[in-house]
Amino acid sequence: MKIGVLSDCFGLGFEKGVQKAAQLGAQGVQLYAVEGELAPENLNKGKRSFIRSFMKDQGMEISAIRGDLGYGGFAFSDRNPEKIERTKRIVDLALDLGCGIITTHIGVVPRDQHHPRYAAIRDALGELGDYAQRLGGCFAIETGPETPATLCGLLDELRSPGVGVNLDPANLAMCTGDDAAQAVHTLKKYIVHTHAKDGILIAPCDMDIMYGMVEASEGFDEWAYCREVPLGEGQVDFDRYIAALKKVGYDGYLTIEREVGDDPAGDIASAIDFLRKYL
Repeated sequence: MKIGVLSDCFGLGFEKGVQKAAQLGAQGVQLYAVEGELAPENLNKGKRSFIRSFMKDQGMEISAIRGDLGYGGFAFSDRNPEKIERTKRIVDLALDLGCGIITTHIGVVPRDQHHPRYAAIRDALGELGDYAQRLGGCFAIETGPETPATLCGLLDELRSPGVGVNLDPANLAMCTGDDAAQAVHTLKKYIVHTHAKDGILIAPCDMDIMYGMVEASEGFDEWAYCREVPLGEGQVDFDRYIAALKKVGYDGYLTIEREVGDDPAGDIASAIDFLRKYL
């Protein structure tokens, strides 16, 4: 396995973010490509060529491209045509940059397969998975709001080589309370990328509210229910989690995500040291 960093967490922009990740000893970065300097519409052919050359010069890889559009994921069929086309452009960009993995949240997969949101998510993933596969890529669902078993059931139904999993152990801990090591075994045939993140579940919360499936009441504060913390300080059992990844033969990236806290760069440096002991 390799150590990566979601470079946007540094808040330094593309070039300085990649350089900072390399300086700290990471082997790759995950890039955010929804808006800003790395959005598809802001990168012409020359700029894409520059990114490829710059990454090579830094001795770094792109572990994945983050294409999370938010606004309910793909759970609402009336919003999906525009979001699917937007996501396809992000897939195109990823492959242009030599990266085959595009990660995103998809909304909350209902347990009830007859729920209208289930069909909306399934159909959108089917189209995006087919598109990514034709180009040699994989559209990776970030774990979190539904149980691993529910997500695995959807993937088993899809049977698409173009759809996989970006396993985020902290999201499981913070949202459903699921054990990350067991999730690895449940989703093992679909895992193509992972996040190295830790968190704490403070109190149960309705995931439909947390992930924007329904409107939250005024004053809703997600941090009253869960909290992201530095690696090793939360409820993810990294000894068992990393052992499980090794057991199922995962050899991809452990990409550090640290979007909160007073010193994300310092927490990322500590996280790299924390992960090295396992590798």
